[in-house]
Amino acid sequence: PLYGDLAQAEQDRAFEPAPSGLRKVVLATNIAETSLTIEGVRAVVDSGLERRARFDPVSGMSRLETLRISRASAEQRAGRAGRLAPGICVRLWSETMQRSLAPHAPAEILEADLAPLALELAGWNVVDPGELRWLDPPPTAPLAQARDLLTRLGALDSAGRITAHGRAMLGLRMHPRLAHMLLRASAGQLGLACDLAALLAERDILRARPGERDSDLRTRLESVRGDSHAAGIDAGARQRVRRAAAQYRRLISEVRAESPGRGDASDAGELLALAYPDRIARSRAGEEPGEGTGRYLLANGRGARFSGPDALARSEFLVIPELDAGEREARIFLAVPLSRAALLETFAADLIEAEDVRWDSRSRAVLAERTVRLGSLLIERRALRRPDPERVSAALLAGVRELSLSVLPWDREAREWQARVQFVRALPAERNAGWPDVSDAALLAQLEEWLAPHLAGMARIDHLARLDLRKILEDRLDWKLRRRLEELAPTHLAVPSGSRVRVEYADAANAEGVAPSLSVRLQEVFGWRETPRIGGGAVAVLLKLLSPAHRPVQVTRDLASFWRSGYVEVRKELKGRYPRHHWPEDPWTAQAVRGARRRT
Repeated sequence: PLYGDLAQAEQDRAFEPAPSGLRKVVLATNIAETSLTIEGVRAVVDSGLERRARFDPVSGMSRLETLRISRASAEQRAGRAGRLAPGICVRLWSETMQRSLAPHAPAEILEADLAPLALELAGWNVVDPGELRWLDPPPTAPLAQARDLLTRLGALDSAGRITAHGRAMLGLRMHPRLAHMLLRASAGQLGLACDLAALLAERDILRARPGERDSDLRTRLESVRGDSHAAGIDAGARQRVRRAAAQYRRLISEVRAESPGRGDASDAGELLALAYPDRIARSRAGEEPGEGTGRYLLANGRGARFSGPDALARSEFLVIPELDAGEREARIFLAVPLSRAALLETFAADLIEAEDVRWDSRSRAVLAERTVRLGSLLIERRALRRPDPERVSAALLAGVRELSLSVLPWDREAREWQARVQFVRALPAERNAGWPDVSDAALLAQLEEWLAPHLAGMARIDHLARLDLRKILEDRLDWKLRRRLEELAPTHLAVPSGSRVRVEYADAANAEGVAPSLSVRLQEVFGWRETPRIGGGAVAVLLKLLSPAHRPVQVTRDLASFWRSGYVEVRKELKGRYPRHHWPEDPWTAQAVRGARRRT
């Protein structure tokens, strides 16, 4: 194998001659596109793919993506086979795919973190990059993200101009995050800050297989600061980090005129939080059902997780300087714990305290809390004793909207009243009379108007059972409309037997074109010559005529027609089924009966 993170001794093996009688196969990454020459290579098998880091301005992190190589890279790779003698290259893609490859790889400026460039431009007093001539202009979104970061670090003012702190950062000639950390560290922490900056600026000194690498940055720190020979430590890389740290000590001593103190490794989290405020993370353990250790929420709102079991997963807070943006959740590569006390002290000016009153779907209740947040992170929460009643009502209304009107204490009377109003509202003569729309959709859209005033003291869905929903709805009509409702849509109709029978409107409200109905025993309507009409005479009631057992025997809107033609057959059937009941031949003149009048 041959790749950049491989230990030097392991890389050297790729350059050694193959043993006599054996053929050597080198599995390489893009390192094979460099000027390195391995003697004896006569054949190349090219996958046509590469792993390339692309900066994501939304998350502020880089993401490794597997992409097609360019034609230029394909030519360079093929050249490995003929560097010292004629050879062959096998490409694992078609001629058609070859023609579709991009001529060259994208310029680095199009895919890189632009924070260093943005600081450089500000140092030149360039506010608009369009003032300069570029081979490839910097993309707008990454540049805007970089400026937001620099503003947060205090390098730029609100107008985008460089500050004195920004000029000091520029003078250190390192990534703005690390420069900010060195400038903001206390004198006693400067040595530790230099060690951390060197570890993050250089190649990782810990060599391990993917997925097996220790993610705790303190492991590297102990090796750089002492004589630790932990497994997997690359001695050459460690020496380069030490040289870089010494150089940073000299630089910062010139800027701050202070002798860097060694600092305690326990302050690593506090220092790195200065450099990576957007990558402070809190454990999601216990946050939601199913959430376990190893999953974190970053201050920038993204999720992150360890790829496997890790001792750091027991920490409540982490600072994560190195991670892959990933698709759904970032993978944590390097992290260090951060104590709650250090977090609250370091970012006291950035903490946002607020009263949070919101609907909680899980508990089906309004949660009222006083919260302390850092970005997207919830740092503290405690119950709010006297929340604003209006905000509580608004949150409860949000719950009603989420769960629908069915959570209100509907009964038959309330639904019938709703249907009656909708029936009258649809009458042509009443369309401009001011009737409110009381359909479920309209009621749901107007909750603040008619329901909110009655929610005092309520904070849970089960509290809604206290509501007198019928009265609340009726209050939407003034005295004149209430009286008009009784005239146009009566709740009951008197039938020839003397009974008052309920008129059903709910079916009419739910089925287009269906008139209000009256379910009544056939024997109670003898002598009724015409179908009753309501709605000011505009609508015939749908009669559902029942047998003595209250089973439907006829449904009609034209009673006179039924008496003339349909009754004869119905009478025969009922007479056979209920022989002891009286079934007159002439229903027009027969006496209606309320009870079970027997034949004499």
